[in-house]
Amino acid sequence: MARNREILVLVLDVGPSMHSTLPEVEKVCSMLVEKKLIYSKYDEVGIVLFGTKETKNELTEEVGGYQHVVVLQNMKVVDGDLVDVLKRLPRGTVSGDFLDAIIVGMDMLIKKFGETEKGKKRLCLITDALFPIKEPYEGTKEDQVTAIAQQMTKHGMRMDSVVVRRRFGRDADEKMMDENDVLLNIFSEKTNAKMVYVESPTSLLGAIRTRSISPVTIYRGDLEISSVIKIKVWVYKKTSEEKFPTLKRYSDKAPSTDKFATHEVKVDYEYKSAEDTSKVVPPEHRIKGYRYGPQVIPISTAEWDAVKFKPEKSVKLLGFTNASNIMRHYFMKDVNVFIAEPGNKRAIVAVSALARAMKEMDKVAIVRCVWRQGQGSVVVGVLTPNISEKNGIADSLYFNVLPFAEDVREFQFPSFSNFPALMQPSEEQQEAADEFVKMLDLAPSGREEILQPDFTPNPVLERFYRHLELKSKDPAAAVPPLDATLQKITEPDPDLLSQNKSAIGTFHRRFELKENPKLKKPRRLYLREKRSGSSDKEDNEEISAQIVVSAANTSVVKVEKIGDSTPLQDFEAMMSRRDSPEWINKAINGMKNKIFDLVENSYDGDNYPKALKYLLALRKGCIIEQEPTQFNDFLRHLCKFCLEKNLHSFCELLAFERLSLISKKEAADSEVADDEARSFLVKMEPKFEPKMEPKLEQI
Repeated sequence: MARNREILVLVLDVGPSMHSTLPEVEKVCSMLVEKKLIYSKYDEVGIVLFGTKETKNELTEEVGGYQHVVVLQNMKVVDGDLVDVLKRLPRGTVSGDFLDAIIVGMDMLIKKFGETEKGKKRLCLITDALFPIKEPYEGTKEDQVTAIAQQMTKHGMRMDSVVVRRRFGRDADEKMMDENDVLLNIFSEKTNAKMVYVESPTSLLGAIRTRSISPVTIYRGDLEISSVIKIKVWVYKKTSEEKFPTLKRYSDKAPSTDKFATHEVKVDYEYKSAEDTSKVVPPEHRIKGYRYGPQVIPISTAEWDAVKFKPEKSVKLLGFTNASNIMRHYFMKDVNVFIAEPGNKRAIVAVSALARAMKEMDKVAIVRCVWRQGQGSVVVGVLTPNISEKNGIADSLYFNVLPFAEDVREFQFPSFSNFPALMQPSEEQQEAADEFVKMLDLAPSGREEILQPDFTPNPVLERFYRHLELKSKDPAAAVPPLDATLQKITEPDPDLLSQNKSAIGTFHRRFELKENPKLKKPRRLYLREKRSGSSDKEDNEEISAQIVVSAANTSVVKVEKIGDSTPLQDFEAMMSRRDSPEWINKAINGMKNKIFDLVENSYDGDNYPKALKYLLALRKGCIIEQEPTQFNDFLRHLCKFCLEKNLHSFCELLAFERLSLISKKEAADSEVADDEARSFLVKMEPKFEPKMEPKLEQI
């Protein structure tokens, strides 16, 4: 058996009590095989059903018993036919014995692979476990299950159990359900088994791991607490985003008679000279360049290697801090898990002691990580303790990457407490909002939490795999509509909404929305018609957006001109003032003068980057305030001035940054069409004839 190949037996309950759940069982099992066709095409799958009227398995023929258990599919390499079989499972008519079905599945694996094979052999049981199993000939049911679990361990098998527990009526035997749960838990305790309970079809779709990914360490080495204290640890990925499968180029140019054709497409790139397009530039004559303002700075590979920071592979503790100091929104990228080196008892004790001390003191650790030798970047992250609740599983530490200053994006918003009383919610509105939030609680008491991350599949990926399977049979197949079960992930639950119509109605009445026709006008135009000092109550209610902005700026120092120290901040502050419409014109004119002075007084382009930054800010402000004409006239004047004063490099910089006129598409009041805006700088570029240097005659 190949190391990465998995042998799987699906043990499925098709009895009458499972009929309402079987459509979802068919979906998740067929999806499992579809993913294996993409990622693990050499895996083998067998199917065992119980709860059927018929009996068809080798154990019945050999030793008798094992009634109502059918081997629907013997072990075979995954293919499209197996997907079709799983999409049409037969419906049983009797209550089956899940223990008999497990034994039949084990028998299939043992007969095919024997006792010596220790590969990835797995059974997957899906049942509601509502009905009793048969009494054993000797001992108790617990003894029988324990003996079966020991055989699983002996033959290197593991089992995943998915128990479907919907809201059953009074006819359900709770005592029998509890007894079966105890028996299934024995498998979890005695073997490498996983057991989960699901209530909804959505959870069932995510309960079975349809793609097996072998864990690979990203770091093996020391966790350096100090120069004399080091703990041997291994680091694995805990969560990682599942991506779409890689699409590869395929060529149909190979002869149809060539059975060994790979249909692979190879891509070669050629770099040619801009002066002579027929001349190919070899690699040794090429060099990378980096933009630095209007210039391109060439840096060779040797220089780049010399500049690179080359830290040593290590994980070092920088210190501890209170857990409350590390906000959840600081976490970046994937989550890793630190575990002690397997088999190293001293390391296991050390990691456990460290994790429990951090948990008790409510602390987290800040660490510096370089996962590989020669890695070009250093990661700073936080270690959070993870205390195990299961016997036999050691404590560990979760690792999250923290941002550097350059990675943080600050967005400051005014506090609601600064709003005027008119903008504050009333008691009735607050109460209606509280009820609305409670209504949409995804974790109601006494019920399974809705959309648990562990049990919620990605609907986009699921739909893609469905469509891929359809295309494998019919290349012209259309994209299917979104499955009803997946739709519950992307849309609110209609049953939940119908049950809480009163709360939704109350929320709607408390926050009644009215159309405000005056807000359709540009803000500056509206302020000309109605100054903010108006005492008309009705108008004050209708211009709530202006009130919010005004309230947010009441506590800020009012800027009256654009200074030299912080011109961008001064410009934004003046543009946001609403006590008079004149401030917008003052801000725009002030920024125009600032830009013009920078360009005019520039020496060899040293002020161009700053002028470009201010010009971008001016353009954005003119779009927001519906003043496109002011910007367009200024840009035309500026470019004309640059051409007259032989400052062509600034126009070239604008063209490179694609900074042009404001078009109608960006501002409705603009008189510039899109085509005119795109071609503006192209038209402004002068055409110069190259000067011929006179040749010096030799004397």
